Amino acid sequence: MATTGIALDPHCAAHVMGPHHPESPQRLRALIELLASERVAGLDLRDLPERLATADDVQRVHTSAYFEQIQSTAGRVVRLDPDTTACEQSYDAALRAAGATLGCIDAVLAGTVRNAFALVRPPGHHAEPFRAMGFCLFNSVAVAADYARAVHGLERVAVIDFDVHHGNGTQSAFYDDPRTLYVSTHQFPYYPGSGAAYEVGRGDGRGATLNVPLSPGHGDDTFDALYGAVLPRVLEQFRPDIILVSAGFDLMRNDPLAGMDVTADGVGRIAAALTATAERLCDGRLVMLLEGGYDLANLQDGALACLRAMHRQEGVDAAVPAVDTAALGEVARALEPLREFYKL
Repeated sequence: MATTGIALDPHCAAHVMGPHHPESPQRLRALIELLASERVAGLDLRDLPERLATADDVQRVHTSAYFEQIQSTAGRVVRLDPDTTACEQSYDAALRAAGATLGCIDAVLAGTVRNAFALVRPPGHHAEPFRAMGFCLFNSVAVAADYARAVHGLERVAVIDFDVHHGNGTQSAFYDDPRTLYVSTHQFPYYPGSGAAYEVGRGDGRGATLNVPLSPGHGDDTFDALYGAVLPRVLEQFRPDIILVSAGFDLMRNDPLAGMDVTADGVGRIAAALTATAERLCDGRLVMLLEGGYDLANLQDGALACLRAMHRQEGVDAAVPAVDTAALGEVARALEPLREFYKL
């Protein structure tokens, strides 16, 4: 059994975008309730200390002008885009969300925990280097990927995004960077409108961005094939030093903002496949962080399924099955651009 680090900063609940906004403090409170419940009994979880990202950390990804824009919202209420508002405490919460993810990386690379999950908000994967977007202020997973290289000297970082929405901000941050593999499975066409299969990177970064756009309604069978068979083959060829995961539980059945049909068991198998791949390729180095997920019961069930999978390395089957094209169905066409760069 493995020790899994948990970075959950209650100060992130101070970020409020309005009384009826789906990205609400209740999301964090639901996770605090989960971790205090009998449902996590038997899991070896270690609380990681609260931490704020520094300006230097954030500005490896975001422009200085954008950082200063968000910094200037401290103590004020500012509308940043049609879906995204900063309140008086949002700048602090965004620094804490990014900082919690950096703390997870530090703990995993120091060996004090085997893997880690940053249960934080606001989410980040829509935030582009120069603007806020889609509930997101600072792009925590992108900040973490650059931190792993700049501070810890890692060479190759994989970012896997199973949020139901495409992580346009993460893609933008690394679109021409061959050292960072970004893989996204997402509902398409859907917000934010990016993430077509032909978006594969630019220049030296061609082949380091891989998008698998999915029509609504896909469930466990599709994701079992993608994460159990296709993605491990891609990662084997990329050879990451660490795997970072944007975990969005809005891919689950009955999420109010999406149309996928993945169950909690299906989410657990996604996490198990990623855990097994990290064990096989990069000494178990795996850091997950929370992105979307707007049904509170799903949020708890999905997070618990991930924690159980991350905790049970020895019980995870590391064998990679053959790609089941019958299970993929229409999705097989979306994978065609990948074949230019990877053997599937």
